[in-house]
Amino acid sequence: MVEAAQPVAFGIDIGGSGIKGAPVDLATGEFADERRRIPTPERSTPDAVAGVLAELVDSFELPPHVPVGVAFPAPMDHGVVRFIANLHKSWKGVDLPALASEATGRQVTAVNDADAAGVGEQRYGAAQGRDGVVLMVTLGTGIGSALLVDGVLVPNTELGHLEIDGHDAESRAAESARERHDLSWHQWAERLQRYFETVEMLLAPELIVVGGGVSKHHEKFLPLLNLRAPIIPATLRNRAGIVGAAALAASGRDH
Repeated sequence: MVEAAQPVAFGIDIGGSGIKGAPVDLATGEFADERRRIPTPERSTPDAVAGVLAELVDSFELPPHVPVGVAFPAPMDHGVVRFIANLHKSWKGVDLPALASEATGRQVTAVNDADAAGVGEQRYGAAQGRDGVVLMVTLGTGIGSALLVDGVLVPNTELGHLEIDGHDAESRAAESARERHDLSWHQWAERLQRYFETVEMLLAPELIVVGGGVSKHHEKFLPLLNLRAPIIPATLRNRAGIVGAAALAASGRDH
């Protein structure tokens, strides 16, 4: 059974291929038990995914009061899915906290996955202890974003879809664009420079955190960028969504 000496919440990160969950020690941001992953159902309807959420939660011996936070790959309006790209189209309009709460028998908070990762990094990772305007950007198939002001999340930013020089930003600056066009690190950095200088002009962040799988190669491209704000790699990596979702579940707020 998960030790409850420290406050614990359960975090779940729903992806197109896998659904991962673990209890999180809220004092440290560390997993209180080993993370478990279950493949996302091939027909990823709300009911099918809810069944996996229940299986995940039930596979840990959690005290009944432990809340659940879910990081979900779509914009959320107080827990309601606004539109969906990576899962079954029937998710549009679903009240995810209500669905997951019924399935698990627990209090559930739902948040966009990029927002969850940003909260994780701000509370326990690269931006820990930083007030002011903090921007986290994940570079992957697209560009995800999370904006925090004095530690408070401004939910559902979609800064990967800014139009820059007539292009959807992520179509030119995401990690997938680097791979698709076989760009060198320097060539990609030129596109990132244009992207980040535009975001910096609009939001004036005091710190920029870069996540996504490519962040493990941060030394190849971050030093090539010339920005006013410090720009640093994320540290929680693929734990950030689970950790951030758990932290938000403890505060009981949907976004």
